[in-house]
Amino acid sequence: MTQTASAVASVDASTADELLAVENLSCTLASPRGALRIVDGVSFKLRRGETLGIAGESGSGKSMLTRSLMRIAPRAAELTGSVRFDGIDLLRLPLSRMGGYLGPQMAMVFQDPMTALNPVVPIGRQITEGPRRHMGLSRTEAKARALELLDLVRIPESRKRMRQYPHELSGGMRQRVMIAIALACDPQLLIADEATTALDVTVQKQILDLLQDIQAERRMAVIMVSHDLGVLAGRTDRTIVMYGGRVMESASTRELFTKNRHQYTNALLDAIPQMDQPRHTLLRAIPGVPPDPAAVLAGCRFAPRCNAAIERCHTEIPRLEPTASGSDHHYACYVPVNRDERGIA
Repeated sequence: MTQTASAVASVDASTADELLAVENLSCTLASPRGALRIVDGVSFKLRRGETLGIAGESGSGKSMLTRSLMRIAPRAAELTGSVRFDGIDLLRLPLSRMGGYLGPQMAMVFQDPMTALNPVVPIGRQITEGPRRHMGLSRTEAKARALELLDLVRIPESRKRMRQYPHELSGGMRQRVMIAIALACDPQLLIADEATTALDVTVQKQILDLLQDIQAERRMAVIMVSHDLGVLAGRTDRTIVMYGGRVMESASTRELFTKNRHQYTNALLDAIPQMDQPRHTLLRAIPGVPPDPAAVLAGCRFAPRCNAAIERCHTEIPRLEPTASGSDHHYACYVPVNRDERGIA
């Protein structure tokens, strides 16, 4: 094979392995104060079997981004850009056809299972609904499927749980039920939106280990949303950092932790408690508050809170630029961090 033919084959293989391609996605909501740009020009790609982390403070646009991908954002939301799932642009599909994607192709594990689950419907019926609707299973087949899923997510006494209601289960079990529902139709993409935020650290680790095991077994692509960079550190292949609806930095997770370039990423990492710090050391907080989505800022949205900001940061919007190393590492900062490599667990 010639060098040109080899390069073409490599590109074709890469494209075939690509599951999701998001280009310049924006989500705008109308409000009495004017248009709210919740997601602003986000682009990224996701391969089959890959895990992508999305990090940022509350209000950075992470959850609205994932809802925009699945077109479950508020009805009043205006979505622009492109979301190509397995080659099909979901933003161009009629909403009536999205039902064929939500469940069988992509599914979400929501942050609070107590509000995501129907409180007056037994667990079993909530799990069997998807397989019966999308996979055409009979009642008996769907029940067997639900029992199999409850065993898969390691819920004991699965037959008993099928008859119980959400309030009869612990927080960890409810989250496992949410995972079972999300996996019921064998989706290619699973989105975990702050799926372990309300759980204690022991249960959190169990849930994250479970997701990792299931992903490896099924070769699903996973988007893991979290404000906790520690959750993403050892469980994602790549991570994007969002602020004010925009991507501030994007890199392999290891490179993001060891060679971060954006001042906002640096501030988030500095806010993580360190075991080697002296006792009673004050946590390093980021001053100020996230930007108002209704405000029109001329420059970088993080500039008002950034100690390193220069005049240009307040007047020009920085574009995502690749690092000099040529790796898949991009950042949008006029005053990039220049420091020794960090350690990573």
